Amino acid sequence: MISTIVEVTTRPLRVPLVEPFVIATGRMDATDAIEVELTIERRGKRFVGLGECATLPPVTIEAPDDVTRGIARLPLAGRAFPARLEALDDAIASLGPVARAGLQTAWLDALARSSDTSLATLLHRERVSRGHIALVHESDITLPIADPDRMGALAQQWTARGFRSLKIKVGRRLDDDLAALGAIVRAAPKARLRLDANAALSADEALALLEGTRSLGGDVELYEQPCRAEDLAGMAEVVARGNVPVVADESCKSVEDVDRLADARAATGVNLKLVKNGGPLASLDVGLRARARGLTIMAGAMVETRLGLTAMMHVVSALGGVEHVDLDTALLLAADPYLGGYEEALPWLTLLEGRGLGVLRAT
Repeated sequence: MISTIVEVTTRPLRVPLVEPFVIATGRMDATDAIEVELTIERRGKRFVGLGECATLPPVTIEAPDDVTRGIARLPLAGRAFPARLEALDDAIASLGPVARAGLQTAWLDALARSSDTSLATLLHRERVSRGHIALVHESDITLPIADPDRMGALAQQWTARGFRSLKIKVGRRLDDDLAALGAIVRAAPKARLRLDANAALSADEALALLEGTRSLGGDVELYEQPCRAEDLAGMAEVVARGNVPVVADESCKSVEDVDRLADARAATGVNLKLVKNGGPLASLDVGLRARARGLTIMAGAMVETRLGLTAMMHVVSALGGVEHVDLDTALLLAADPYLGGYEEALPWLTLLEGRGLGVLRAT
């Protein structure tokens, strides 16, 4: 069966945040993304798919202008492709991972809609084909870097709304991080803490922060990317000495990275992100490889809207669920430009199985 691409369009997707999203390597005051809309014609009918190209410089290589120019240069309109998941792979291979992720998501959304099924079902049937589809997932909530009082107040606010796991952005001076963590532990003593250094620390610094957090009474559930992306020896040292699960994020962009991490014993788990891996199919492959190598899976995002989070949730559901879910950033936005996708009963997110992603523009 052939599907013809009728049109591909892009538009800026900039939504203000309720407050600045600060990590060890940067700051955002609004989403900095591009929405992709892709229309296909199949069996005489037209179907529209949407995708989000979320950038977070300097974490992502591409900026929004790079994404827009890259997609505009591709001669996709009028081309016919087989109605297969990976049909666009060769045609979009020249793009960076952010642009590939949004464009592939839009293609898969349209393809699943044309097949009258959800993307999770399509991915599970075509790529996983074992186990079950999981629709309900418990997410953490992220606390960006701020002054200690504010981080403590946020911890109290979010745990009061039901969140049991708090993802804490760290990576500053040790004293500053510990001051913030102390405020968080006092405000939410029963919360599980996920420390995320965004590759900012050495192994010794990461271990000192871990020891300090425990001395404050913090229950550290996992440590996400404590060391530089290329510092597998440092990551391995945290694994060996920290007595804590270590999840690789910046160190894990591909299936090959999974093998490098596993061989070096530099992580106990990996973090999937659509715009880091290059789309839903690549994230699914990384997740399957992680499972084969005995690593746990975390599902995350950049600072994304409901559109991007829903796309990742379809991957998570197709995998039958994952150990750690970090799909919270739509809650940090001042407005929600989309409808559907999933329902919230915090901290639980339930994927709505409809056609495609099941996401529509709010206006």
